[in-house]
Amino acid sequence: MYVKKKLFGHIEDTPVYSFTLVNDQGISIQCINYGCIITKIITPDQYDNYENIVLGFDNLDEYISDSPFFGCVVGRVAGRIGGAEFTLNGKTYHLAKNENGNHIHGGVKGFDKVIWDAAIMEKEELVQVQFSYTSPDGEEGYPGNVDMKVTYTLNNENEFTIQYNGVSDETTLLNMTNHSYFNLSGDLKRDVMNHSLTIKSDQFLELNDELLPTGEFVDVEETTFDFRARRMIKTGIESNHPQNQLVGGGYDHPFVLKENNNKEIVLEDLESGRTMTVETDEVGVVVYTSNQLSNEGKVYGVPSRKYLGICLETQGLPDAVHHQQFPSWILEKDKTFSSATKYRFGVQKSR
Repeated sequence: MYVKKKLFGHIEDTPVYSFTLVNDQGISIQCINYGCIITKIITPDQYDNYENIVLGFDNLDEYISDSPFFGCVVGRVAGRIGGAEFTLNGKTYHLAKNENGNHIHGGVKGFDKVIWDAAIMEKEELVQVQFSYTSPDGEEGYPGNVDMKVTYTLNNENEFTIQYNGVSDETTLLNMTNHSYFNLSGDLKRDVMNHSLTIKSDQFLELNDELLPTGEFVDVEETTFDFRARRMIKTGIESNHPQNQLVGGGYDHPFVLKENNNKEIVLEDLESGRTMTVETDEVGVVVYTSNQLSNEGKVYGVPSRKYLGICLETQGLPDAVHHQQFPSWILEKDKTFSSATKYRFGVQKSR
């Protein structure tokens, strides 16, 4: 196992590096210290072809100018905050209105658009890259200086873990996720409509016209949101359910997880045989089927289009600061925020 570091590009005079974590089975994770972006994940299919299973770009300029959050870490707060403001301890904070009068994914310059420090660790049983960044008080409107660490770990069991840790010198908000777009076909040979998904979830959050939660928890029973048994992604894309139609055909919805760290999310592609099992300690996962992905430009040489990838954004429930019934995002002064999500890559042979 090893980590390979190389120059990826420059932002003005500051170098940006790529880090490739490789295990003894040949699985590799490539990431850069701009936005902690995961640029490639190479895994085998059932015929032992090693191919990339995430959307991204070959050069830094495209990540800076064109990326719809491909592969990045999102913060300080993932998802939307209604009205781009919140009240904390009696004080109202105003945030950047970067989507239709609301605040999304940490603002104009969130964690996805900064250069992080990076440190490599290589052990016999695992390899790691730890990214660190101090978000100053008032950045994007949020209170407190926040010391963040994001650690990427790959082991020989074909498990890739993202660990988030943060400490603030003032009470603030923190809700982190990774925004990778997965496509298990390999090198984007097909879209994800024929991928299947399983989620241990009995409820999803209803969205309003601004794609903000209404506060209502909706039972998945007898809907296209019931992933408790394996469901094809295309069933939601083709559905007339008002919530599927609302987001442009497909999914852009938070699901409440019934279990944690117990194979609660499984993505599969029957044709390639690839599987990905996701385990997390977060309360929810936002499933986004790239309904808004542009049909202009290319992604690793493949024409960009809707449904080319699927995001599984493990996180706290969106807009929780405006819904008392949702688990809180509030991080108390000098307390530690900690969250982890594990991705296990596998292969299912065709019978």
